Amino acid sequence: MTTTPRLALAVSVATLLITTATAARADDTGPSEPPGTEPSATAPVKIDPTDPDLKLPEGATLAAPKVLDIKSVVEDQSGDERREDTNADVTFALQAEVLFSKDSAKLGDEAKARIETIAEEIKKQNATRIRVFGFTDNLGSSAHGDILSKQRANAVQAVLDQDLNDPNVTFDVRGYGEQYPIADNSTEEGRKKNRRVEVSFPRTQS
Repeated sequence: MTTTPRLALAVSVATLLITTATAARADDTGPSEPPGTEPSATAPVKIDPTDPDLKLPEGATLAAPKVLDIKSVVEDQSGDERREDTNADVTFALQAEVLFSKDSAKLGDEAKARIETIAEEIKKQNATRIRVFGFTDNLGSSAHGDILSKQRANAVQAVLDQDLNDPNVTFDVRGYGEQYPIADNSTEEGRKKNRRVEVSFPRTQS
């Protein structure tokens, strides 16, 4: 059967709309992302689901249209730091061992140098809304994890605020404890990835 150019284009668009993109993760075992980090783009193209050129199977319907969120993930060989770039945001994730001693919220000298690098990227992007989220593994009590993760997020925010020195910058600082793991908490390797502080901000420069 010969496919006309118009039909080929319509089938291609329908395939794009039906396909769902899966965000890249360190391990695809965790639940959804923390509140406020969901993709916010809307679909730019409207498709008529009754168009005969779509050639949908009998009884099939189109999925809700959406823009696929493209995510680029770069992780250093040690796994100590990960950078994620999407269409809308930049996220840095630093493992807790790089920033703090065990069960501590006091930053070390190396930690401050890493945070300074993040501050430089924030300046480059001209971002003024910064999210700083702390996370732990599932060892110990949930209440302790909530407190420790918030204290660690506060410590990172304080250094960022000092480095940026910009009254126009606002921060959203939260401690999520063991919520939103990015790896399997049944292994030490996974728990190490889950003990982290994430700094994210809107992308304004290409």
